[in-house]
Amino acid sequence: MKNKFDTIILGLGAMGSAATYQLAKRGNKVLGIDKFSPPHVYGSTHGDTRITRQAIGEGEQYTPLSLRSYEIWREVEKEINKNLLVVTGGLIISSDAKSAVNHVEKFFEKTLSAAKKYDIKHDILDAPEIRKRFSQFNVKNDEVGYYEYNAGFLRPEECVNANLFLAEKYGAEIYKNEKVESFTEENGTVKVKTDKSEYIAEKLIVSAGPWLPELIDKEYADLFSIRRQVMYWFDTKGSIEQFSSPRFPVFIWELQGDNQGIYGFPAVDGPRGGVKIASEQFKATTTPETVNREVYTQEIREMYQTYVKPYFPGLTETCIKAVSCLYTVTPDFGFIIDKHPKHYSIIIASPCSGHGFKHSAAIGEVLAQLVVDGKSKINIDNFTISRLIKV
Repeated sequence: MKNKFDTIILGLGAMGSAATYQLAKRGNKVLGIDKFSPPHVYGSTHGDTRITRQAIGEGEQYTPLSLRSYEIWREVEKEINKNLLVVTGGLIISSDAKSAVNHVEKFFEKTLSAAKKYDIKHDILDAPEIRKRFSQFNVKNDEVGYYEYNAGFLRPEECVNANLFLAEKYGAEIYKNEKVESFTEENGTVKVKTDKSEYIAEKLIVSAGPWLPELIDKEYADLFSIRRQVMYWFDTKGSIEQFSSPRFPVFIWELQGDNQGIYGFPAVDGPRGGVKIASEQFKATTTPETVNREVYTQEIREMYQTYVKPYFPGLTETCIKAVSCLYTVTPDFGFIIDKHPKHYSIIIASPCSGHGFKHSAAIGEVLAQLVVDGKSKINIDNFTISRLIKV
């Protein structure tokens, strides 16, 4: 049957595109469907760069995913002859006086613990050492840094393009600009209805990012909230070289006197490309349909005055560009990689909450293993949906 597949994947962003590639490579007859034409600017997989790091402060359970992702990205790079992962080094700044929380409590301490457990190369820097190595950061005397040598960034749009290119190379079918209206499961067979056709499969992976709550039962949809985020690129006062790699690393900064931290990247797009800096926002919820995608002048001004000027004297108030995106957030900021509680032929893949992209290559492999082998090689016991369901 033309419309019958082994596996159907809904959503072809970071996780969906990776899973489509991994399944196709294993000879699985797979169909990937996306509402738009990925990579696109409507979800969570755009903005030029995403931080990647190996020691994961959100919890040691994530580090195997990160380490495996590094290996897979290097394999993909060889196959497509293009760079996707750029190592710049990564600096995490914190202090006993910090008030910002980066996803979880004790993020800095958990990062260091993971680095020691998995023998990840790093240095601990006091404030004078940070100033000596990275004078661009206006650190306080009581702040300390964790520097990870192999941290860096991924090019998200190029990563999705690579996954989809290889998926089709290995036989996957990719249907773009096709809206999923519903899916059902009966007697181990899944049926997907779109605005163009109907399809059936043995397995379904739902990796729809911010559209996930619209597609699953309301009792589970309430576990996910959608938050608007804004990324900013600010110009430099002097030469862009001082903010270019290797002189300037990717960074995460747990600030003092503010409940939000900041993160950012080296300049990657030449003299007029700017330096990307952002601060995570969780004050209000939204949806992909109602989110305000415009970034206002007042937002830019407030970002510079509050989160850029005090910390980076070498950056100006000139914002070269600003782009909004969406986070899909769980109550504990953790991932969900699990079978649907009521339908065992359906897998929910929502590695989210703003720290999922770095793990996406390995998660694609995990999802393929769940479909083909019934279990994954990497332990995903911490990512069950049941942990979030109140009994």
